Amino acid sequence: MILRNGQPRRARSGLTGAALAAALAAALGVSLTLTLTACGSSKGSTTGSAATDSTAGSPSLTIIDATTSAPQSTADTVPPSTEGAVPAPSTDRTIRVPADASTIQAAVDQAKPGDLVLVGAGTYKEAVHVRTPSIVVRGIDRNTVIIDGSDELENGILVSANNVAIENLTIRHFVVNGLLFTKAYDDDPDSNEHAILRGYRASYVTASNNGLYGIYAFFAQGGVIEHSYASGHPDSGMYVGQCKPCDAVLRDNVAELNAVGYEGTNASGNLFVINSVWRRNRIGLTPNSQNAEKLAPQGDIVVAGNVVEDNQDPAAPSAAQGGSGFGIAVGGGQRNLVLRNLVRRNDSGGIVVTDLAKYQPESNEIRENLLEENGIDLALYSSDGAASIPSRKNCFSGNGFVTSLPAMIETVAPCPLDSGPGVADTPVAAGPFPLKAAAPNVDYRQVPLPPAQPGMPDASSTLRMPAVATVPVVDLNAITVPKP
Repeated sequence: MILRNGQPRRARSGLTGAALAAALAAALGVSLTLTLTACGSSKGSTTGSAATDSTAGSPSLTIIDATTSAPQSTADTVPPSTEGAVPAPSTDRTIRVPADASTIQAAVDQAKPGDLVLVGAGTYKEAVHVRTPSIVVRGIDRNTVIIDGSDELENGILVSANNVAIENLTIRHFVVNGLLFTKAYDDDPDSNEHAILRGYRASYVTASNNGLYGIYAFFAQGGVIEHSYASGHPDSGMYVGQCKPCDAVLRDNVAELNAVGYEGTNASGNLFVINSVWRRNRIGLTPNSQNAEKLAPQGDIVVAGNVVEDNQDPAAPSAAQGGSGFGIAVGGGQRNLVLRNLVRRNDSGGIVVTDLAKYQPESNEIRENLLEENGIDLALYSSDGAASIPSRKNCFSGNGFVTSLPAMIETVAPCPLDSGPGVADTPVAAGPFPLKAAAPNVDYRQVPLPPAQPGMPDASSTLRMPAVATVPVVDLNAITVPKP
């Protein structure tokens, strides 16, 4: 993301500072050719016309039987909880598109807090800006309610109000982002101050073939991204950035054929990335610290119960040449817990912990993961290829693995028996990391559109549940390693 004083910048040219596909590779000493990409306005505007085409403790390891062809979840395709949601009072409205308003933007502009904007089937050639808090925007059918930017408009849905929920629709072909939650986008770009968005939710959203990010929360707290899918993005499919605490949960999602499946630059505190599938990207998922955004260093999140596999797909686009084949990459992060993930067939590394942008990784726990057929299963190393580095209380315990850098990593950098980071800061043998070369870049616009995705049950109901800033409770004891 291009930033100016730690906020999204509406620029016409510049470098994508948040793309770990480039930044991690650069930290490893790989020569890269960065793509010049605008994070702000390019060919379109934020408005447009519409045309309607018709989940910290560590108990014993448990393996569950789960496939990787669908979201790995304790309850696949479960709709958002409707506890507390009641039939709409007469003072709350359901605004139907196109029956009551010809465009989604017109319906959103009419909406008051508590209203439901219910969008009928069709392709809507518009960009939508939601400025009213506590509303729900829902498609009647996830796969036939399509907001399409024609590779000309900027952001598909920009939400700059608190407690807004976006549900059950597809967003594709926008120049920058598919779905963006932030109040910073419209702030004075020369200001050092901007408001935090509090309360957001994306449920059953498909984001594909957008020019930067698919589903993106920036300088926002109190969020849920669930039952959603992202593909065909030259940066990350799903992104949470510049928040402390983030107070957010990403669960039961799928991201594939992106440069990065999930990226969390300077995203810290009470953030859970759980029970999801990150496959066939160039990099699976990465919590990381960088100077391009505020609130560095990154730390204090949980990555648990995910399937992370085959992340070197030559059909995935990239923000830069080089840097692929990583499953889970912790770049300069601190006190993160990586727990009970299935990580396999990532050509460079399965789970790697390294420095990034001069930030050193410290006190990260890598526990009870199952790793198979990765270039190197587990790694703790320095990007400059140093033969010996301090362990900095990073620790590894209870993992199923074959290869590691340094060798016998759970002996040289062990975790305590129960929970908590390592206690030692002793030198460990590191050495250069054998990075695999990446495939040539792919134009994100040429990535095939995704297949139909599971829709939200009872989407036609007028029950509505706006987002809230209260974070769902995550029981880590209930999260298990998906079975290969």
